[in-house]
Amino acid sequence: MLRIRKMAVKDLPRVLEIEAASFSSPWSERTFRQEILRNRMARYMVVESEGQIIAYLGLWVVAREIHITNLAVDPVCRRQGIASFLLQHVEQLAGKARADLISLEVRESNWKARRLYKRMGFREEGIRPGYYQDNNENAIIMTRKCKGEMENEG
Repeated sequence: MLRIRKMAVKDLPRVLEIEAASFSSPWSERTFRQEILRNRMARYMVVESEGQIIAYLGLWVVAREIHITNLAVDPVCRRQGIASFLLQHVEQLAGKARADLISLEVRESNWKARRLYKRMGFREEGIRPGYYQDNNENAIIMTRKCKGEMENEG
C-alpha cells in the first residue's frame, strides 16, 4: 500500500538517491533542504511502500497556481502507476488550495514523462529555450486546468 507524507530532512539521503537515478542534472541536498525548510510556497512529499521511500514530489503553491518543481520515482518502481498516483494527489491539493492551474516543465526529449502528463490531462503550452543548463535542452511547458475550473467552464 502506498502512503504519501510530508518530506523531512531525514528523508534527504533516499530522496537524493532517487534524484540522482532520475535526472542528468540532479538537485543538491542544499537545494532540497532550502525548499523544505525555508520556502513557504513549497510543499514536498514522499511516497512510501512498506516503509521505504520509492518516490517524491515537490511543488509550489503560488497565488491560484500549483507549479510542480520535481517528481521522481525510483527506477525499480516505475511503470506501476506511482507517478499517476502522485499527480492525482496534486489534483486534490489543488482543490484544497483553490488553484485554477497546475503547471510544470519537462525536458523536450523526455517522451515518457510527456506522454504520462498528457494522459493525466496536461497540455503542451510552450517552450523555454535552453532551459536545462547541463545540455541547453529546451523545456516543454505543460499545464492542466484544475477539475473545479474545468467544470465551471462547461
